[in-house]
This record gives sequence, C-alpha cells and structure tokens, in this order.
Amino acid sequence: MDRRTRAAVLAALTLGVLSGCGEDDDSPAGAAGDPTPRATGEPWYDEIAAAPAEGTAGGAGTPCVLPVGFPLAAGWTAEPVEVPQGELAELVGDALTKRGGTTARCEVDGRRAGGGFLRVWTADQPTAAPRAALEAFVTGGGETVDDQQFRAVRAGAFEATEVTWLATDELAEEPSRHWALAVQSAGQTLVFTVNEGLITERTDVLPAYRLATRGLVAAG
Repeated sequence: MDRRTRAAVLAALTLGVLSGCGEDDDSPAGAAGDPTPRATGEPWYDEIAAAPAEGTAGGAGTPCVLPVGFPLAAGWTAEPVEVPQGELAELVGDALTKRGGTTARCEVDGRRAGGGFLRVWTADQPTAAPRAALEAFVTGGGETVDDQQFRAVRAGAFEATEVTWLATDELAEEPSRHWALAVQSAGQTLVFTVNEGLITERTDVLPAYRLATRGLVAAG
C-alpha cells in the first residue's frame, strides 16, 4: 500500500473522531531566483521549481502585514493568524499558534490548488539569530525529530538559514519531511515553514514555498 493510499485510509478512519541534529552546510545555496538545482533529491529537492506567482502578501495593504513581502503562488491565499477569544479558545489557539519560541502570524492556504499550508512565524525574541530560531522551532513541536540538516541560502533580498528535518507524531504511520527558512528584517526574525502531510507530497507544497522564500523583499 503506497503512502497516499495509507493516508486516505487513515483519514477515513479518523474522520469521525477528529474535526475540522543533522549535518550542516554553511555555504550559500545560490543567488536569489537562481533556477539551477543545487542539491537534487532527498532532503532538499532543489530540482522542484518555484510555482507561478499570483499576488503578494506581507507588505502594507496586503494580507498578513509583516516586515517582509513575498509572492503568492497561483491559487494560494494568505490570511493573518488570529488566536480565538475566550478562555478555552485561548488555550486551544495557543497550542496551534505557538511553537518553539515563535508565534504564527500568517497562513497561506493552498488547498484549492492541491497543496497544503505555508506558514510565517515571528520569533518571540525579535533579535534571535535565524539558526537559533530554527533550532528551537524544530524541537518545539512535540514530535520525534530526526535527520536535521541546516544550510545557508540566499532568500530574495536576504541572507538566510534553512533547515529540513523528519518528524513523526503519535498519529503518523511514517515520518513527514519538513522545511523551514529564517531571515531577519527590520529587527524581527521570521520563520517560513512548510511540510508534507497525510495527503500532500513535496511536489504539492515546495513550489509555493520556493516562490515565497526566493522572492522575499523588505516590506515598505
């Protein structure tokens, strides 16, 4: 049984119950927008190209006002993350919007385009170094973490640090691959994250992530 079939079976079975240190590479991974693959295959998959752009987020007058602007993939829509109100809602929201010293600020939904979610987080310590912010984020989710790998990259107008890792939670049959990139802009450290899921593969989520992170600009 392949991964997608197992995922579909698991989703069907759980529908009634659920609702709603690795190796480092510190060399720069290429110039902004450089389409040449730099590390093909597992775990970076640089051969997967950025998606076509359709809209922007992050700048003034756009969804999710942030210290950086970034392009949106066609069919993907951005919305600011808001913690629900009320005592219980705040507890639930905190569990969903806080991780490893960061707070979720923006969610880019790609489900209509066949993808998953791209999320943007800000470090609770604004001046946290990108590498330190990523290390805390990776280990802050409560999953079993394996195969962490870091590298220095160029992300649009910024020097950045990127990490990939495998995570296994209690409900998963097998580990999922995650990617995250951190930059500093206007005195704030931001973390962009994306991952494979039960019914999404790397080819569903990486194109939008590549587009966003390779197109980062300082927000005006």
